[in-house]
Amino acid sequence: MNTNTDIDKTGFEQELAQHIITALNLDIGLAEIDPLAPLYGDEGLGIDSIDVLEISLVLTKQYGVQLRSDDENNAIIFASLRNLGNHILQNRTK
Repeated sequence: MNTNTDIDKTGFEQELAQHIITALNLDIGLAEIDPLAPLYGDEGLGIDSIDVLEISLVLTKQYGVQLRSDDENNAIIFASLRNLGNHILQNRTK
């Protein structure tokens, strides 16, 4: 269910959503990624650990942020597009 009418994505979140769509070759539009919905697991976007690696490679190259597959905070970082965006904004080098 799309709840974006209630919660708008920031410009940076839209940029991140586009990177995710491109990295994973998803056949969805930007409006289909709710900034507060889970990215990882069975709910929301439903990405898995392989998808996290693909996204991490793109985001590391784009923003200089180090996202590691063995980071104990990945569940929090990838909990939603908003969490991911906040993490990148706090840790980016580019």
